Amino acid sequence: MRDLIFKERQVGILESLANAWRGLRGPVVVPLLQFAVYVCSAMSVMLFVERVYMAIVIICVKALKRKRYTKYKLKLDTVKKELEDSGTHPKVLVQIPMFNEKEVYRLSIGAACGLSWPFDKIIIQVLDDSTDLVIRELVESECQRWASKGVNIKYENRSNRNGYKAGAMREGLRKCYVKDCEYVAIFDADFQPEPDFLWRTIPFLLSNHDLALVQARWKFVNANECLLTRLQEMSLDYHFGVEQEVGSSTYSFFGFNGTAGVWRLEALKDAGGWKERTTVEDMDLAVRASLKGWKFVFVGDLWRTFYQVKNELPSTFKAYRYQQHRWSCGPANLFRKMFKEILQCERVSLLKKFHVLYAFFFVRKIVAHFVTFFFYCIIIPTCVLVPEVHLPKYIAIYIPSTISILNAICTPKSFHLLIFWILFENVLSMHRSKATIIGLLEANRVNEWVVTEKLGNTGKIKASSKWLKRPQFRLIERIHMLEIILGCYLLFCAIYDVLYGRDHFYVYLFLQAGAAFIVGFGYVGTFMPS
Repeated sequence: MRDLIFKERQVGILESLANAWRGLRGPVVVPLLQFAVYVCSAMSVMLFVERVYMAIVIICVKALKRKRYTKYKLKLDTVKKELEDSGTHPKVLVQIPMFNEKEVYRLSIGAACGLSWPFDKIIIQVLDDSTDLVIRELVESECQRWASKGVNIKYENRSNRNGYKAGAMREGLRKCYVKDCEYVAIFDADFQPEPDFLWRTIPFLLSNHDLALVQARWKFVNANECLLTRLQEMSLDYHFGVEQEVGSSTYSFFGFNGTAGVWRLEALKDAGGWKERTTVEDMDLAVRASLKGWKFVFVGDLWRTFYQVKNELPSTFKAYRYQQHRWSCGPANLFRKMFKEILQCERVSLLKKFHVLYAFFFVRKIVAHFVTFFFYCIIIPTCVLVPEVHLPKYIAIYIPSTISILNAICTPKSFHLLIFWILFENVLSMHRSKATIIGLLEANRVNEWVVTEKLGNTGKIKASSKWLKRPQFRLIERIHMLEIILGCYLLFCAIYDVLYGRDHFYVYLFLQAGAAFIVGFGYVGTFMPS
């Protein structure tokens, strides 16, 4: 009797929920979902137009062989000979900011000390914010070793980490021995420039006094380490090969990548110097310098290796996720802080202001993340459950397919990974969207700065060891609940579509759910147990 009453209550609760759903579905759920489809469709079209525009520009640039830096018609060998004959080399400061970089500090310091430039005209400045006393001693010892070889290298350590990287570089520029320097080259701790890097970049600044920045391309030494690094390479190749090239060739503006670049110190000071108000101090500086009328040039030719600087991609998902939080939250927060300043700036043209506000910030840094997550991971799956909502197939299928192909075509060797790349980007867009919202609202974690973990050469050693093949770890270290919850929702929608749907979206939903579960259970990237 008690079981019968319990079952009747269960049936009553289910019927009440069903009635409530039917009552809300028509007047509330359907209109709201349809409105969300329209908003996401508009954002998809905005992103599509931006991608097509950049594709047209890059095709014209390549077809006409008129990249921005070719317009300066510099004969680098001639400039080098003139400088050597006259002995008028400008004084260059090389800054290497680092924080507890046990695995890579030797590589970066060694590469910087190996730069080809007159020894009395170059200063290597190691800005070590390490809190680990052992690592601090190792870095200082390495600097002393190079100093004993005659290299003009300075080791600087602060008692605090105020301002993080921006604070360290700002303090470094205040040193008395920097006052005679005209240019500053910046390399993060895992970057290894070629010996002739300065000879390939400084001449642009010498011959063009309106140039503030020469940005080089990144070359990834561990791109083939695992699937995670291959997918990162696809995204970053598009960023450098298209976004940076288009910005350089059309508006002479693009976001400074924070490393592998040379700044004119006059321009850096004119822009207000380094500020730590966001986690993208490099982009902040670039925008402020651009508003002052300074120009930038990108010299990242894919086929000219001397314009590429070797560096390391994060190969653990944890490190990559922290990096993406910073790279997504920072631009959104900077957009919030500088919107009015950019809009009211009278020194730059209306077209350039439109490019910075609309294309650079709004479409690429905000719309792209929101569309990828909310539309492809939330709205489209929900439309399967509510078939009354009209979802145009060209918006749901054709436009995203075109955008994905335009992104992936910059890395032809990984084109066969296109499907994996799309699925992984969709899953990761959840963290990027969350970080973007945090940046726009200046919510908690807006100024969170977690230094990206680098493995250096030890990653290869550990990857081949039995210790890594049978790691000892706590289960919680590999479980990511948000991705698992997302995977469960996508799987539910896929099963529902198989049973009741008519548009065959379940093919995509099953694949996307599988990708979410793979990430959620920690089976992506190199795993280093703590």
